[in-house]
Amino acid sequence: MEHYHQWHTKTIGKRTVESLNRNQFDAKFFDHLADATTHICNQIKPGMKIAFGGSMTIRSMEIREKARALGAILIDHGNPELNDEEKLETMRQELTSDIFICSSNAITTEGTLINVDGYGNRVAAMIFGPRKVIVVAGINKVVKDEAAAFERIEQLAAPMNMKRLERETPCTHDGICHNCQSTARGCRAYTIIRKRPVHTPTEVLIIDEPLGM
Repeated sequence: MEHYHQWHTKTIGKRTVESLNRNQFDAKFFDHLADATTHICNQIKPGMKIAFGGSMTIRSMEIREKARALGAILIDHGNPELNDEEKLETMRQELTSDIFICSSNAITTEGTLINVDGYGNRVAAMIFGPRKVIVVAGINKVVKDEAAAFERIEQLAAPMNMKRLERETPCTHDGICHNCQSTARGCRAYTIIRKRPVHTPTEVLIIDEPLGM
């Protein structure tokens, strides 16, 4: 059974990479997270400004620690030592980073990136600003089409992220999106990227492992 499962995830993953490349992204497929981590680290040079979108996938790669060891300058609004004003200013600085590293809420087999943000800093950086964007996603985030992508966001990604962030929203009680009017709502800016933005070189790395939310 495991053999067939591996065949299926690789087939879907590689098909998605082909679609992403047709849509002018620079997409690659990796069997293991460690290989993708090495691929990213090979691009980080001393003095580079490296920024991050809030992502459990990226956190599991320990890229922050590795980038610091490589002599990079970290621009990270997730630093717990920052106050609210410093956090917002750091988000603005992330838009002018050399490399912005993030994940995507969903990627379709048609080669489209679908995301939702509360502040909008991650989706803004994915579209324009950084000299390069690297998007890392586990095979669990690959879905059939845009309708399935929004369903994944509403039924899985959004409720789990709101729970992780300890937001008092209806979805943190029953696990289902209500399109709520809560002031704590995190689903505010929705983006669909069907082609690579013209002035934003973008790598999309699909990993044959379940990662993130």
